[in-house]
Amino acid sequence: MKQSVILDESAIRRALTRIAHEIIERNKGIDDVVLVGIKTRGETLADRLARRIEEIEGKPVALGNLDITLYRDDLSKKSLDPEVKATELPHDINGKTVVLV
Repeated sequence: MKQSVILDESAIRRALTRIAHEIIERNKGIDDVVLVGIKTRGETLADRLARRIEEIEGKPVALGNLDITLYRDDLSKKSLDPEVKATELPHDINGKTVVLV
């Protein structure tokens, strides 16, 4: 099977920059924004996006993560005894715009 590169390193960096700018613009800044990465790969993407937003805005964006293990539609195929990890949110998210990554 032939593998294709969809996005190389520089294209991923540009895409993250575009997404970061969209989040900032649509929310008129980041004061009321919380990025929440869905475990496990979403955490990594949320971290990278948070770093990019901080570079642009000069201040950190609130960041958390969410474990959806028990809500997966393929849970029965994965394990009979799933390992549930902690969900970590930075603080009260009421009234905040939560961006799931």
